[in-house]
Amino acid sequence: MEPLSVGVIGCGTISDAYFEGDAVHDAFDVVACADIDQDAREAKAAEYNVDAYTTEELLETDVEAVVNLTPPTVHADVCVSALEAGKHVYTEKPLAATTEGADRMRAAAAENDRLLGSAPDTFLGAGIQTARKALDDGAIGEPVGATAAWTSPGHEVWHPQPDLYYQAGGGPLFDMGPYYLSALVFLLGPANRVSGSVTRAKDTRTIGSGPRAGEEIDVEVPTHEVGTADFGDGVVADLLFSFDAPASTLPMPAFEIYGTEGTLALPDPNHFSGPVRVKGTGDEEWTEIESEGYTAGRGAGVADLAFAVRGEWEHRTNGELAGHVLDILEGVRESSERGEHVPLDGEFERPAVLPDSFPASPF
Repeated sequence: MEPLSVGVIGCGTISDAYFEGDAVHDAFDVVACADIDQDAREAKAAEYNVDAYTTEELLETDVEAVVNLTPPTVHADVCVSALEAGKHVYTEKPLAATTEGADRMRAAAAENDRLLGSAPDTFLGAGIQTARKALDDGAIGEPVGATAAWTSPGHEVWHPQPDLYYQAGGGPLFDMGPYYLSALVFLLGPANRVSGSVTRAKDTRTIGSGPRAGEEIDVEVPTHEVGTADFGDGVVADLLFSFDAPASTLPMPAFEIYGTEGTLALPDPNHFSGPVRVKGTGDEEWTEIESEGYTAGRGAGVADLAFAVRGEWEHRTNGELAGHVLDILEGVRESSERGEHVPLDGEFERPAVLPDSFPASPF
C-alpha cells in the first residue's frame, strides 16, 4: 500500500519514538515536523532529514496526517485545526485535557470526514493482545474484578522539566491512567459508571534534576487518585494512581483480572511486551502464557491509523475508545467532587484483536 504521509507537531523528546517508528512501519512516512521553537524544529528536521515548518505552515502542506505531541492543554485546539485542514490526526495521551475538548475533536473529525486516533497504543502490543486472547478463551472463567495500581513519589524526582505533569491534563491518573484503562477497556469493554476520591499532598514540588534543580513549581491537579470503575457484565475494577507514594511494597505494576476460575496477571501496559501469567482455581503455581505479537514500540497506533485510512481495517486506537478512557479519568475526579457515582455512556464494541500479520500491510 502507499504509505500515509505524516507530519509531527511537537519536537520534544517523545518525538524521537515516532521518527524512529517510521523505520519499523511501512504503513507511514514521517516527512515533516513543526514546533513553536524554531531551533527545536530545525534541529529535529536536520536529524531525521525531514522538512521543518511552523504548525500553521505544516497544515497548509499536502501531508495526509498529523501526529500531535503538544501539551494536553492544547490538544483540542491543535487537533481541531488539523482536522479542519483536512488532515487525519493521531495525538498523544490523554486525548484532551477535558471531555469538552475531546467532544470538539470528535465532532471536527466527523464533520470533516477524517479519522481521529490517540495514544496509548501499547494495548496493541504482544503482552495485552496475548492477555485478551487468554481472557476470550476462558482462561479464568468469567471476569469478576480487576486491580490497576501505579505509585511513585512524583516525576519531579527524575524529570528535568516536570511542569506539565502538575498542570491541567496532568496528575498521576491522567498521566499513567490511560495506559491501564485503555488496556482494561480493550480487555473488558466499556465502563458504565465510576466513583472516586482524590487529594493533593503539596501545593508545590521541587525539581530534583537537570538545570532547574531546586526550582519550585506549582501543583494544580490532584496527586493521589483512587477510584472504582464498573464495566459491563458486573466487572468492578479498583484504581490507584499516585505521585504521593515515597515507597511501596506493592509490585509495580499491580495489574490483574480476577475471574470465576482463576486470576490473570497482566504485563506493564506502559510497554508493548511482558509476561502474562495465569493461576487457575486449585493450581499450585502460576503458568506463564507465551506472548506473541507486536513488540517494536511506538508507531503502532500511527500504523493502525494508516491502515484504517487506506482500506477496510478496523481502527483500533480510535477517538471513541480514547474519549471513553478520558470520561473514566474525569469521572473519578468529578465523583470525588460530587460525592456520588458518575454514570458513563460507552456505546461501542471492544476493538478486535490484531491479526498475526501486523505490522505488515493487510492490503
